[in-house]
Amino acid sequence: MRTPSDQPDHAYPDHWEADVVLRDGGTARIRPITPDDAERLVSFYEQVSDESKYYRFFAPYPRLSAKDVHRFTHHDYVDRVGLAATVGDDFIATVRYDRIDDRGHPASAPADEAEVAFLVQDAHQGRGVASALLEHIAAVARERDIRRFAAEVLPANSKMIKVFTDAGYTQKRSFEDGAVRLHLDLEPTDRSLAVQRAREQRAEARSVQRLLAPGSVAVIGAGRTPGGVGRTVLRNLLDAGYTGRTYAVNGALPEGRSEMDGVPAFRSVGEIGEPVDLAIVAVPAERVPEVLADCGEHGVQGLVVLSAGYAEQGAAGRERQRELVRRARSYGMRVIGPNAFGVINTASGVRLNASLAPHPPAQGRIGLFTQSGAIGIALLSGLHRRGAGLSSFVSAGNRADVSGNDILQYWYDDPDTDVALMYLESIGNPRKFTRLARRTAAVKPVVVVQGARHDGSAPPGHAVPVTRIPYATVSALLRQAGVIRVDTVTELVDAGLLLAGQPLPAGPRVAILGNSESLGLLTYDACLTEGLRPLRPRDLTTAATPQDFRAALSEALRDDACDAVVVTAIPWVGDNGVTESGDGEVLAAALRAASATAPAKPVLVVHVEMGALADALAAATSTAPPPPGPGTPHPAPAGTPHPASAGAADPAPTAPTGTPHPARTGPAAPAAPAPAAPADSAPEAGVTPGPRESRIPAYPAAERAARALAEAVRYAQWRRQAAEPGRVPHYEGIDEAGAAAQIERALGEGDGVGERGVTLDSAATGELLRRYGIDVRPALAAPTPDAAVRAAGHLGYPVALKTTAPHLRHRPDLGGVRLDLATEEQLRTAYAELTHTLGKPEELQPVVQPMAPRGVDTVVRAALDPAVGAVLSFGLAGAPSELLGDTAHRLVPATERDVAEQIRSIRTAPLLFGWRGSDPVDTSALEELLLRVSRLVDDHPEIVAIGLEPVVVAPRGLSVLGATVRLAPPPARTDLGPRRLPSY
Repeated sequence: MRTPSDQPDHAYPDHWEADVVLRDGGTARIRPITPDDAERLVSFYEQVSDESKYYRFFAPYPRLSAKDVHRFTHHDYVDRVGLAATVGDDFIATVRYDRIDDRGHPASAPADEAEVAFLVQDAHQGRGVASALLEHIAAVARERDIRRFAAEVLPANSKMIKVFTDAGYTQKRSFEDGAVRLHLDLEPTDRSLAVQRAREQRAEARSVQRLLAPGSVAVIGAGRTPGGVGRTVLRNLLDAGYTGRTYAVNGALPEGRSEMDGVPAFRSVGEIGEPVDLAIVAVPAERVPEVLADCGEHGVQGLVVLSAGYAEQGAAGRERQRELVRRARSYGMRVIGPNAFGVINTASGVRLNASLAPHPPAQGRIGLFTQSGAIGIALLSGLHRRGAGLSSFVSAGNRADVSGNDILQYWYDDPDTDVALMYLESIGNPRKFTRLARRTAAVKPVVVVQGARHDGSAPPGHAVPVTRIPYATVSALLRQAGVIRVDTVTELVDAGLLLAGQPLPAGPRVAILGNSESLGLLTYDACLTEGLRPLRPRDLTTAATPQDFRAALSEALRDDACDAVVVTAIPWVGDNGVTESGDGEVLAAALRAASATAPAKPVLVVHVEMGALADALAAATSTAPPPPGPGTPHPAPAGTPHPASAGAADPAPTAPTGTPHPARTGPAAPAAPAPAAPADSAPEAGVTPGPRESRIPAYPAAERAARALAEAVRYAQWRRQAAEPGRVPHYEGIDEAGAAAQIERALGEGDGVGERGVTLDSAATGELLRRYGIDVRPALAAPTPDAAVRAAGHLGYPVALKTTAPHLRHRPDLGGVRLDLATEEQLRTAYAELTHTLGKPEELQPVVQPMAPRGVDTVVRAALDPAVGAVLSFGLAGAPSELLGDTAHRLVPATERDVAEQIRSIRTAPLLFGWRGSDPVDTSALEELLLRVSRLVDDHPEIVAIGLEPVVVAPRGLSVLGATVRLAPPPARTDLGPRRLPSY
């Protein structure tokens, strides 16, 4: 943080500092300009061309005067603000605003307009620097109650005009006195947010691409003798056939030695004398800072830090890790690691194995990201053993900079990746991860297994914000976003193999056939357990030949009554009683031949002690037709292209920049390596990829096959529904303004409202909910028997008498509720029983409430978590939700489809739909209640918690019998602000 040498009107706003990723994948730091920046400003201005100076000042302006320098470096951070984008310690761009009145003269608040101007060094134009600065200066202006920007631009300055017009803000444009006059409304719009996120995706994807497809690599810390981490990585790079330039760097290299393992060797990066794109750092942690400076000063674009000794070793290591990332970003570099295992890119034009994995995986269509080197080794081994190839692999270690979010941005439109597998031990930004996962899952499967799920079990090296949302809730939200969430790394591989090698199933109907009746029945049971709809197994008997399997599988695939086929196989028993596994290759060939006749249906194999069959299936030898292009009928929906990013020199996001691969409709990996496309290339819209290999996945247990197939079925269903996600309905009579005023008064009147906020009393709670059409049944206090009788007389019999003490609330099992009290005598008797059994009235806090129609008791809640956002929860009241955790969650704002699925997704949902002859309840009324609660929380982020319990849902209508609302100042919405890299 920089502190001005002469104190301005307001303290230095260090929260305006941010690291951003630019369009080309490099990074820059944005920060306020201070008086200490005078020399930097002068140096920066000297490097700007005369043309750019003319565009800025509308006249020749070769140098800044002392008065100019003072004006451009002294700000009050309210009416006059300047921001700079820096790389290293140098300015590369500046932006400033000056508050003006309606005549264009300098002004102070309450004037809400400001004049804004940019200047970008010529060498950095076209990198999206001005677009990033506009986002940040607009956020600063809004914070200072400025609502509009005005700008004058010369007509010839088309790049700057484009920065404004492409930003997505509501704007007006006019031509006055030879200049284009622009007025921008700074209130974010759907379009401005879409533009911002499209730019973010393109920039972050590009930053990962620079790490995975470098033109040159330097291994820093390669030992002078074989062995050791650095020398191992160097050897792996060479053995993989890396196509770029490779260098070895060792600071202790003896005089006269200029090569290592056949590649040029140097003492430092600076001695190489040629550009280096990626540096693999394998030196002790205490030497990393000097290596980082050497790399940064000589234009290295990214680092993979294998070195340990950072946040995993405590507070000192955590600070060392923060400094590593801060310094790397200041030079424009991204960092994978520290404590990383490395990266792999199998593209034939790259063939990068910059990792400690001795055997790089085969080329394939699966992308793999892990936060653990040990798990990465296990997953690479498991995928290799089962014949699966990878497109890319990233083991991020402590994920201090590059994280799973960045990798998702890259995979989203990576033409070489069809399936994304992720092992996560922490999610630094769950809100962003959920958003990115939803978008990626709409075009390709995302499979996630999460370690360290329990409180306090996060790896010490992962310095990420703590979320109060339980793991079960996060898991449910990931599923809502289309993520295939599995529990083990074995299931991760099982699901990945099926999704990469077979098409998505059109439904849950499963045909089962094989040469063992018992194994068929086990498979049948496993399918039922996973919610599939298996058909009666077909027993081919133990005498079945490979041709019998082929004929039976072909017949099953032609059957319109099934959506997938599971083949079961056991070893043959010969005439002499000796068990034989048969010729696995022959059976595998028969199954592949049959599968090729119906490439739109997935086929799985369950085998017992038939390793030869599994091995043969793992080595695919046949190709299937390419995936259908747009408009081709198929059970799985085609992928949709992402919007283009809009930058200073790019068109507005109206056309796709690349078309992600559609759903897997055929086999997974190319039959032979194809020439790699250029690093920036993407498939053109409408271009159909070539044929790819098909692998039939084999599983040694029926349960594993059924689980993988069930995940594919659920994902395919989500894909079909994601094409029409539903809508957030509009309800008449909602008093949003009145609710906002009531909330503002409650927070203003709260005595010392802190982080936990203030809980509204029952009257205020009822008033707030009524503004959104939610009625709470009145409950009158009954501190004495006579008061209870008066309350019942006011409300009308029959009534309920219940305690509201915190330790008894919502606990009917403890006897704190008496129902259907139809007379005064019954009420007095119930009152006496309660106070005699449970305690004094002042302890029980009894209330009287009118009886509601009989129905099913449910609970509706919403809570706001800073990391995840607002979450809507639903379950049955009492033991199902509290003891068994049978609760469904959805992100706010929820759509009609969301809530319909939500109430049907809990295990106890049959109780709502006429279980055992009972009357079905009014689920339409329940869905409307959930939508109204969602709307209330979405409109007013100050509502940090709301609970409706119980909500009695009757055959007609429902009754809310209890409600609580807690208010607090809302947490900052980082996802709505300007783009910035996280800082942990």
